[in-house]
Amino acid sequence: MKTLTGTRFGDIEYDPEQTMQFPEGLIGFPHLHHFIVMPQSKPGPLFWIQSVEDPALAFVLTDPSGFFLDYAVAPDAGERSRLGIGDEDECLVLAVVTVPPDRKITLNLAAPILFAPETNRALQVILEKTSWQTRTPLPAA
Repeated sequence: MKTLTGTRFGDIEYDPEQTMQFPEGLIGFPHLHHFIVMPQSKPGPLFWIQSVEDPALAFVLTDPSGFFLDYAVAPDAGERSRLGIGDEDECLVLAVVTVPPDRKITLNLAAPILFAPETNRALQVILEKTSWQTRTPLPAA
């Protein structure tokens, strides 16, 4: 076990073998490769990932299909290869959540994160020819 002192969560004990690994980094953050998935303090669809390389950076993620029933992304063969999984292996689709000062939450549906639980690898991909936006507002309740 290792300890990371982060600015948002304080001291975090984690197993380096259990981090969410982004071999190619995130869009805009190519130097960030390892994230700790933080335990949820409250029940709900949102969760945090904390960067190991930069303790000041953490992101909120969610499964967008809980908000947008018609949102579906399937990894292609190249993405599955980069995730280290086969055609039958599970791949979760996640979206980065933004909570601006006005509290009008948006999801980045134009650049989802593909996560393979079997390998703990993740990729952020850019969807081409899509109507989804980088700041898609949550649907009205």
